[in-house]
Amino acid sequence: MSSINQEPLHGYKLLLVEDDKSIVEGLEYYLSQEGFQVTCCYDMASTMEILEKNTFDIAILDLSLPDGSGYDICLKIKNTNDIPIIFLTARDDEGSTVMGLDMGADDYITKPFRIRELHSRIKSVLRRYGKGKDNNSEDILTFGNIEINLKEGNVRKNGNIIFLTALEYRLFLTLCQNKGRVLTRSQLLESIWDVSGDFVNDNTLTVYIKRLRDKIEDDPQNPTIIKTVRGLGYQVQGNESL
Repeated sequence: MSSINQEPLHGYKLLLVEDDKSIVEGLEYYLSQEGFQVTCCYDMASTMEILEKNTFDIAILDLSLPDGSGYDICLKIKNTNDIPIIFLTARDDEGSTVMGLDMGADDYITKPFRIRELHSRIKSVLRRYGKGKDNNSEDILTFGNIEINLKEGNVRKNGNIIFLTALEYRLFLTLCQNKGRVLTRSQLLESIWDVSGDFVNDNTLTVYIKRLRDKIEDDPQNPTIIKTVRGLGYQVQGNESL
């Protein structure tokens, strides 16, 4: 199944430095599917060369490398470009953790780790730094008289905030961030399954779509924003402006 956009993370440039190729392959695939532009390095020498010619929004650094240390790369990055850094290491001793944080690292995760936990920490440090889309007009998606504020996590109609549940917001955001694409019911269910404790299946998805239309459409019986593509799924058409 093709990946669908679920979070406003697309376009972030991520530097991944790790000498274990199996870890690199797994992380590169997952993070690329989440919309990151991933650059991979396996040692300190190649990383230093990459840093001379490129800038990044976030770095994930292995502490132990065949020709040096992630500490040295951390110092290099912090001296030239203050971006969030997460250390990824097999060491779990307190001394290594304190040293890394003292050198400017923002977080520290020990192998083995769950990839969803790492993803959550990446999003957290990016929010703290206010990186990229948090500080520009790409925070706002507009569809006619509907405005989605990605930073504040709210939706307005004609300037007035519409109350959406967490599940409704995630569902609407998923549709809007995939404007022009027809999303199947199974894709939508996959995107919202962990948002709420409420059980959502194919039948209740229809109910949530109806609730969304009642709140955002001028005429819910003849929707112009959330379109039904019979036999396929749902689509927000590409009339969005930024």
